[in-house]
Amino acid sequence: MHISNVIIEFVKRVIQFNDQFEEMDHNYLCNQVLALLGEEDFSAVPEEISVLKADTLVLLDAMVDQAVVNQVVEDFQSTREILESRLMDFMTPAPSQVNHKFHELRQQSPERATDYFYELSRRNDYIKTRAIAQNIEFSTETQYGPLEITINLSKPEKNAKQILAESQAKSVKYPQCQLCMENEGYLGKVNYPARSTHRVIRVDLKGDAWGFQYSPYAYFPEHAIFLAEEHRPMSITKQTFANLLYLIEQFPHYFIGSNSDLPISGGSILSHDHYQGGHYDFPMAKAAINYHFPLKQWPSISAGIVNWPMSVIRLQSKEIEDLVEAADFIYEEWKAYSNDALSIRSYTEDGVRHHTLTPIARHNGEAYELDIVLRDNNTSDEFPDGIFHPHPEVQHIKQENIGLIEVMGLAILPPRLKTELAEVKAFLLNNDHQLEEKHLDWAEMIKETHDITEENVDDIIKSEVGHRFATILEHAGVFKHDEIGVEAFRAFVDGLTLK
Repeated sequence: MHISNVIIEFVKRVIQFNDQFEEMDHNYLCNQVLALLGEEDFSAVPEEISVLKADTLVLLDAMVDQAVVNQVVEDFQSTREILESRLMDFMTPAPSQVNHKFHELRQQSPERATDYFYELSRRNDYIKTRAIAQNIEFSTETQYGPLEITINLSKPEKNAKQILAESQAKSVKYPQCQLCMENEGYLGKVNYPARSTHRVIRVDLKGDAWGFQYSPYAYFPEHAIFLAEEHRPMSITKQTFANLLYLIEQFPHYFIGSNSDLPISGGSILSHDHYQGGHYDFPMAKAAINYHFPLKQWPSISAGIVNWPMSVIRLQSKEIEDLVEAADFIYEEWKAYSNDALSIRSYTEDGVRHHTLTPIARHNGEAYELDIVLRDNNTSDEFPDGIFHPHPEVQHIKQENIGLIEVMGLAILPPRLKTELAEVKAFLLNNDHQLEEKHLDWAEMIKETHDITEENVDDIIKSEVGHRFATILEHAGVFKHDEIGVEAFRAFVDGLTLK
């Protein structure tokens, strides 16, 4: 493809998709792109069908490749992404225009507004659709229903040259963090992601200023992030429950949940108050209640324990304020609850709090629904990584914290498993292999319990990974699914109605 044709076709699409520009802007846009590519020649050449039919991202690759040839950018991932983002910014209306369009569509329906913003974020390559498509995804039936697995291959690996450049890059305090609104339109650096195409929808939460964006490396459809305009630490409070439900009022087709506010128990970015949401029904949302209990203080609320590997209380009501009050009451009771027999300790001797929640809100029919997942971040000599954290015997599959997404039944597993599971497969088929020691006990158990063939080995491995994930979630559950744990959990919720 001739670079002049690539630029011409790219500019045509910019004018087509960005209302900010008209045909009169063609020469201006061509010259802007030429400057970014360091390209001086702009020769007229015969039209190429391959260019006309090419995906926009293919045109983008061609332009960035030309910039590398012209030595405008170095050929490693971060510098390429900075230029990609600057080029795709031409396709992206200004933040004010995006917000005006979004709120205009929201008057028609919230779903039309999010459809617009989601499609824009995909088209301008803010959401890395090509990278996400590399992920390995499957599901497994378990006693708790289906659990979903993603082996995360979407984030590109860094080469030695980029790692060196990052280590030598100057450290600055702007933006304060990757969730701050000041990232909107930020160029990026060798050690900081490009954000030229980043846009944030402004959201009002009863007078508190928040924003709404999509995740660049989404793990599920319309993977959204809701973030406070103020850079303030994560915290689970009564206001959290209210915020989640107020957001569901505005986006009734989404679920919205919060990670916990303590390390080990799932918080990944604790420095900036934020939630996650999306247009997706996770396995936990489909799980049934296996034990109902009353909350006499709030007769509008239906309450129960969810049949789930972690310890989940579900509240349902048409009344938001009742849900907020009840959730806060349960939270206060949980923060004070201890059970030494189950290694559940609310505070250690130094006065440090160890109990928190992972709350998730959604609409269910005419009612609002709030799932309250009980979390504990205590450690012990036996489990220094966390008592309610993946235990050593399952860390060959996942050793990272169990966050909001995993809590709801979607495992985000490390990219190393792609090659490691290939070695497990070779071992199971008695072929030459380089099986790592950490997988040996698990692989031997699989071999002993299955009649393995070439035809079924892949399905067996996927099933066993899914069941390992169920065990990981059970480890993170504070009340176990044995007789003692079930009895203790029911005693805890039965005690709620007596106070």
